[in-house]
Amino acid sequence: MKKKKIGLAWQILIGLILGIAVGAAFYGNPNIESYLQPIGDIFLRLIKMIVIPIVIASIVVGVAGVGDIKKLGKIGGKTILYFEIITTIALLVGLVVANVFQPGAGVDMKAIQKTDIQKYVDTTSEVENHGFVETFVNIVPKNLFSSLAEGDMLAIIFFSVMFGLGVAAIGERGKPVLQFFQGVADAMFYVTNTIMKFAPFGVFALIGVTVSKFGLQSLIPLSKLVILVYLAMIFFVIVVLGLTARLFGINIFSMIRILKDELILAYSTSSSETVLPKLIEKMERFGCPKAITSFVIPTGYSFNLDGSTLYQAIAAIFIAQMYGIDLSITQQVTLLLTLMVTSKGIAGVPGVSFVVLLATLHVVGIPAEGLAFIAGVDRIMDMARTVVNVVGNSLAAVVMSKWEKQYDDQKGQSYLAEVKKAA
Repeated sequence: MKKKKIGLAWQILIGLILGIAVGAAFYGNPNIESYLQPIGDIFLRLIKMIVIPIVIASIVVGVAGVGDIKKLGKIGGKTILYFEIITTIALLVGLVVANVFQPGAGVDMKAIQKTDIQKYVDTTSEVENHGFVETFVNIVPKNLFSSLAEGDMLAIIFFSVMFGLGVAAIGERGKPVLQFFQGVADAMFYVTNTIMKFAPFGVFALIGVTVSKFGLQSLIPLSKLVILVYLAMIFFVIVVLGLTARLFGINIFSMIRILKDELILAYSTSSSETVLPKLIEKMERFGCPKAITSFVIPTGYSFNLDGSTLYQAIAAIFIAQMYGIDLSITQQVTLLLTLMVTSKGIAGVPGVSFVVLLATLHVVGIPAEGLAFIAGVDRIMDMARTVVNVVGNSLAAVVMSKWEKQYDDQKGQSYLAEVKKAA
């Protein structure tokens, strides 16, 4: 009798549990980081190595297949509109939750160990005075190769779209180019599946280092904040994204089932980039056309960070409450509008949520140094917001496919049945 293989989701989960156990056992031991960090770094580098080739190849093939700049412009406009609506709802949910449950009220700041946040302060200048105009100007690359080297996803997407339109415009002469990029996409998806076999080891190492550095006891003084963030994230996925999915004839739990491997991986690594190639692949298999999937998901990494914006709203109010600052409705609306602008188009900045908050809090008189009190548990909350970002961007691809009447329902149902059978 043939033994049943352990699925990737279970392998990653085992890696996660073992990582927590090892990290807790060696808490405060600096040697554990020197052993485990290289393993985690290699895994993250392997993923980053394949992201850009997959995005470029997928967009070029998808856009060349559409070949109509008006149709693409229509898809782009609808996508940005959808992103803006959903992220604004995320900010509103965060503000309401923080005001109702008051996570920062009565917190003893003396009991919390402050963490050095200088590395975030150093990158804050990239966000200050950051507006929609700057975002759209920066979409156009000054130099393609520097954009590739820096991983500037919006600039790479812009070039790929223009190149795909160019390939479509030259007709028959563009076919060899199209075949080349299709071959690149197919080869890179094969490479992705190979790299994913290393995921349990990467997860084990990354979570082990995190737990060994911060320990589980660092959660106790800020447990109310952490629990509230997790409950708000669950509410947002099930209620807000769930109702959005239902509106377009999709079951959010079916999507979660399809993405279970990627969600566990994203949660464990706190990096949505680690799952981007698989999201593109799976949403295509779920019935979304390549042109929409390859454009919407990478763009969402800059414009549709639902989990990050939800967290930013809660964290801002938490710090205000911790310092005893009572924000008026006007100040909270100002905070909301500021976060709506500053949180867009800067996904490439390290520690994006912290950097955005550092650049925003002073607008309504909240001390930015308050972030030092929650930096120690930020990784735990980052894991949750990464999962929400992944679910939100995957759903966006399906919503846009449905909105454009290009969703292949038969293909989607067939893939869902395949996933259920494999479970």
